[in-house]
Amino acid sequence: MDKKKVILLIGALFVAAITALLAKNMFDGASAPQAVAKKAEVMGMEVLVAKRALPVGTIITPEAFGFQPWPEDLVEDAYFMKEGTNLESLSGTVVRNAVTAGQPLTKGALVKPGDRGFLAAALGPGMRAVTIKTSGFTGVAGFVFPGDRVDLMLTQAVTGQGPEMKVSETVVRNVRVLATDNRVTTSKNEAGQAIARTAKLVTVEATPKIAEKISVAQTLGTISLSLRSLADSAAELEEAIASGKIKLPKTDDPAAEAAIIRSLAARPDTRKSTFSTGGDVSRFEPRTPPPLAEKQKPKGPVVRVARGNDVNTVQFGDK
Repeated sequence: MDKKKVILLIGALFVAAITALLAKNMFDGASAPQAVAKKAEVMGMEVLVAKRALPVGTIITPEAFGFQPWPEDLVEDAYFMKEGTNLESLSGTVVRNAVTAGQPLTKGALVKPGDRGFLAAALGPGMRAVTIKTSGFTGVAGFVFPGDRVDLMLTQAVTGQGPEMKVSETVVRNVRVLATDNRVTTSKNEAGQAIARTAKLVTVEATPKIAEKISVAQTLGTISLSLRSLADSAAELEEAIASGKIKLPKTDDPAAEAAIIRSLAARPDTRKSTFSTGGDVSRFEPRTPPPLAEKQKPKGPVVRVARGNDVNTVQFGDK
């Protein structure tokens, strides 16, 4: 190869290497553009909206609502604005008109405790309010609060010929507590924890027929409250649907079917009644009820007949 060509080739390679090195240094020294995060501006005004569907009669709790930006052109005067709204004052109110999830809450849709028609608004369609006398022993030591669901147990003494028998029976299941004494909200301490208070009166929600049974049960013996788990209602409803005791109406709308299931799960029930006797607790107590005492035959009118010094009593209808 020609010596001159070799020198030119080496020179070209050297220039290429210098160019590549300069280009690398130039790109490395250049600062990469950094994305500056800007706080998203809230479009419109913040109004109070429902986080979940709130049917009629729902007792409002803090987790049921929250503030959300809303187009300014669509804001109404009846909405609860973030400025000037005390959320604690809304806790314990009752939904008068149904509110869907994401819909703004209006001042006319809520009824506050003490307002006229508050208890009527808290009742579901076709339901009645019944008040039960309780004590610290029968009222779960004050740990039953408005909105909880309880079972009602009747404890009574059955008498007859022989020793009386003590028996306790669950007469109603899955009733909703509307109020304890005259309180429809739960008192809380500084840490936000519920304060247990012994209630002398508990108002529950029941159907008209069950309300009659509760009224009679209070004359038979002592009624005690049994606090239910949140999962019990759904489990018992699924069992009833699977066994065919409850039949769901045919519908192609999943939202309508879910609403029907929620309505059925919230209804009190008297079908699955259980009982325990004194014999189930102690071997010295009877397990079966004593035979009923024989009823005395009604006596007819009595006439006293006097013949001289002899006085005889004659009973009409007596053989």
